[in-house]
Amino acid sequence: MIDVHMHFGRSICQTRLEPPVDEAEILRRMDELGIARAALLPLVSPEAFCFPSTSEEAIAISRRHPDRLFPFCNVDPRSGRNSPDTDFRWLLRHYRDQGCRGLGEFTPNLWFDDPLCLNLYCQCGEVGFPVLFDMVAKLGYGHYGVVDEPGQPRLERALAGCPQTVFIGHGPGFWSHIAADVPEQTRGGYPQGAVRAPGRVPELMAKYPNLWADLSAFSGFNAISRDPEFGYRFLEQFQHQLLFGTDICQVNQPVPQAAYLRQARAAGKVSQACFDKIVRENAVRLLGL
Repeated sequence: MIDVHMHFGRSICQTRLEPPVDEAEILRRMDELGIARAALLPLVSPEAFCFPSTSEEAIAISRRHPDRLFPFCNVDPRSGRNSPDTDFRWLLRHYRDQGCRGLGEFTPNLWFDDPLCLNLYCQCGEVGFPVLFDMVAKLGYGHYGVVDEPGQPRLERALAGCPQTVFIGHGPGFWSHIAADVPEQTRGGYPQGAVRAPGRVPELMAKYPNLWADLSAFSGFNAISRDPEFGYRFLEQFQHQLLFGTDICQVNQPVPQAAYLRQARAAGKVSQACFDKIVRENAVRLLGL
């Protein structure tokens, strides 16, 4: 398995400081879950964590374990003069030369198609970096992650406006739209129950080949398991655009999707070819591993 979404360092809650996910914990969890390689994703937006985890740290850790880990870089689009005209290409190329394979996890609490974001997205495409984003449903105090409205119109504008850029969807604001019926109270959460009709996520993935998704965190697991039969069909239909991930950011964090995917393969609910693409081959192809 290749994990495209793992974190490192400290995860901060509002009321307590938790143990850091250090190198030993990363490798222990990888061995426990049967993960051969993993991407280390920095977090730099101030909305996300009180203790930023930097691109430079991701690069340094990965260099100590080159057979197991590889880095992503991260840039906040408000840096560099907070301008939609800022040229980030030199910095993105620098990180590419240092071994980074993409940009993420992208978490500023801005509208998804804010000019600051579009500027950075398009430059990532020019450099060859996919953008792995966290999407939420609300803009303002108490939230992190890029924001869209019901029906994900802003995501679609970015997909159409930055066709060179591969976007990797993640987060409750993204995955709640796997179904057409998305009540406002669960649009940024974890809707339960049967998927009566496919939603905007499958619609946009079918329309735009530059929209991919990772199955990490409870949001990704919930999306494919809330209605198992629909989830199996979704995995098969979009097997070329899906990626395995964990979103490990805490010590001993549960990762149910690893066993779920293996069980689905063993039970014949998804094909061996589908399983292989999602857990390994797509990451190799997209990230040039």
